[in-house]
Amino acid sequence: MPEFAELLKGYRRFRHEGYPRQKARYDELVREGQRPELMIIGCSDSRVDPAQIFDVDPGRIFVVRNVAALVPPFENAPGHHGVSAAVEFAVQMLQVKQIVVMGHGMCGGCKAALTQDLHGNEPGEGGFIADWIHLLDHAREPVAARYGTEGREAERAMEMEAVKVSLANLRTFPWVAEKERSGAVKLRGAFFAISEGVLYVLDETKGAFEPVE
Repeated sequence: MPEFAELLKGYRRFRHEGYPRQKARYDELVREGQRPELMIIGCSDSRVDPAQIFDVDPGRIFVVRNVAALVPPFENAPGHHGVSAAVEFAVQMLQVKQIVVMGHGMCGGCKAALTQDLHGNEPGEGGFIADWIHLLDHAREPVAARYGTEGREAERAMEMEAVKVSLANLRTFPWVAEKERSGAVKLRGAFFAISEGVLYVLDETKGAFEPVE
């Protein structure tokens, strides 16, 4: 397949150029294991790779990516809780000091949540996606009331509200809330605007995203 062949070309560049350049860092990671101090919860969108945006070395960030960078609320119900497991591992085992929820512009998941254009409710026809983005149902109502459900302004508002939803849901995890209260963990919200190449950081006291110069 040509797509995989392109990946192999990239691997060969990495193997002959990138890996030797970072050899000391990889040796350290093999010897000491990973000790990232920061977790990033980002979107699976192929345009927003956190390691590329933040230009970090291997082992510096613990990354979880999913549709719309969502964190579900804490629950004990049976199931396969991938994001919850990652949060638990990062906070309790790796003991990260910060968690950043990073949304982004032109997010398909947020747009679907806003427009309710879910395609289908059966697994394989959009059902899994529909169930996932129902996490944004409560955020949709005020956005739609103020901006409507179409247009870039409405979409961007939804994308930013999704970050706030995930931050609120993170605080439903007992160990996250406890460590935030003690100062052991800091929660942050961020938004990367693809069209501008600009990162915005959430000021929770103002409820607004401000650009990073």
